[in-house]
Amino acid sequence: MKNIRNFCIIAHIDHGKSTLADRLLERTNTVTGKDMEEQVLDDMELERERGITIKSHAIQMDYELDGEKYALNLIDTPGHVDFSYEVSRSIAACEGALLIVDASQGIQAQTISNLYMAIDNDLEIIPVINKCDLDSANPEEVEDQIVDLLGCDRDEIIRASGKTGLGVDEILKAIVERIPAPKGDPNAPLQALVFDSVFNPFRGIIAYFKIENGSIHTGELVKFFSNDKEYHADEIGVLRLDMEPRKELSAGNVGYIISGIKSSKEVKVGDTITSVENPCAKAIDGFEEVKPMVFAGVYPIDAEDFENLRASLEKLQLNDASLTFQPESSAALGFGFRCGFLGLLHMEIIQERLGREFDMDVITTVPNVSYKVYDKKGGVTEVHNPSGLPEPNYIDHIEEPYIRATIITQSDYIGPIMTLCLSKRGELVKQEYISGNRMEMTFDMPLGEIVIDFYDKLKSISKGYASFDYHISDFRESKLVKLDILLNGESVDALSTLTHADNAVKFGRRMCEKLKELIPRQQFDIAIQAAIGAKIIARETVRQVRKDVTAKCYGGDITRKRKLLEKQKQGKKRMKQIGTVEVPQKAFLAVLKLD
Repeated sequence: MKNIRNFCIIAHIDHGKSTLADRLLERTNTVTGKDMEEQVLDDMELERERGITIKSHAIQMDYELDGEKYALNLIDTPGHVDFSYEVSRSIAACEGALLIVDASQGIQAQTISNLYMAIDNDLEIIPVINKCDLDSANPEEVEDQIVDLLGCDRDEIIRASGKTGLGVDEILKAIVERIPAPKGDPNAPLQALVFDSVFNPFRGIIAYFKIENGSIHTGELVKFFSNDKEYHADEIGVLRLDMEPRKELSAGNVGYIISGIKSSKEVKVGDTITSVENPCAKAIDGFEEVKPMVFAGVYPIDAEDFENLRASLEKLQLNDASLTFQPESSAALGFGFRCGFLGLLHMEIIQERLGREFDMDVITTVPNVSYKVYDKKGGVTEVHNPSGLPEPNYIDHIEEPYIRATIITQSDYIGPIMTLCLSKRGELVKQEYISGNRMEMTFDMPLGEIVIDFYDKLKSISKGYASFDYHISDFRESKLVKLDILLNGESVDALSTLTHADNAVKFGRRMCEKLKELIPRQQFDIAIQAAIGAKIIARETVRQVRKDVTAKCYGGDITRKRKLLEKQKQGKKRMKQIGTVEVPQKAFLAVLKLD
């Protein structure tokens, strides 16, 4: 055990952690020759296209120092704020972390939040300044920032470059010398923490675990703590570039288990595996349930695909434990699922993966957050969907979730960022200079306001320099109203939203204008209305397509034309009563991009 080191890499998005992981794998000869490619650990097509890490990836490396051989288990983690749940799970399976900071960008908001998560778990932190080979690099200034943040000595900070391979040997040496070996008793009853799982269509569910105490053998009968079900460990092993089977794994090791599990409900991330013959007394704690922040309806375009969509979501949930879903139905879209996501990027990725990996064509409704609705009798219900809101005369007040947002930016962009946050009903809590001309601003903001297009706007007004991180602080009472969209007097439940009373009229008007552009013309007039309760606040009309029925009349009495026009009018009226309006998918997405 004394020769095992478990560590993860944490950093803000785009600070080069996957590239640095490539150099570590190359230097330890874990990946050689034709297997070596950019971002080896990002094995999803989507990750390579976008240049981001979506899932944590584990891999074992062999390293020799002063004649001793060490096994280094590396977990590469995502850097985007939406995937911080993945980071929390990786941190639970490690004793140390490489904190990577970009030499040209310095410390960003997500660096700080991931660092605090690692410190809470008592991890040994090794600070690394990456991209030191860039012309725009400023390692001295970034060193000052790290010393201020961590309180470490300057000589503890390693300068490196993922591109050229500078400093890689120093990093490997520091991992062995500074990160403690795992603690645990190899002779105690088996106690292993499940930190991830993947679905394989041929072998069932493969669970990744870290052994805290005891050991596990191939063929041993094991059970999962949360459901008490027993399985044979058909194959166990360590994670190299491919899975390498082993006969036995003991305390401190990170590995995988295949036991022919077919149902996704039987494996929970954060569960404990123990032996049936000699079970451990209690499960490993320290895993929080993931809390989805953004909710949206996902509906199949073809109603017959409902069961396929359910199966696809269940398989995705294995790969991504932070996705939650439950069935719901909508008058406009039929049967589908109400899905909970961690943020907008997460929602986009899930939508894309449904299309790529499972060939599912889906319609996604307007995303919203969960609200607490208090009725006049003092009862409280949690509402994820505007259509689930009780009648206005029963509601006493509504509370919405607020977040504590941290924005780090250069002082040149403070004005536009302030304006943006205040227009989203934000309140400035504090602002302070971190170093040089970099400033940290803290806001309290309603989550519902940032959920649609806040992140994109922040990036564009700060020319990409501002970094953003948030956590839920509390629920606060707000003056919210339900805004309904009516087409020909019929409410389209998939387009209804909860919005603040002050914004409602403006929002309703913009929505009607947008829908007028998107809804195709029919044989009859379509009235598009925005309503709060029974009060109509905005209206647009999509004009009907008409045939000129009077074209054949020339000369003669005016009553001939009137008769024909009257006849057409009656026909249009009948058509309007039986005609239905199809809302194109673009209309649901348009609400996201109203500006």
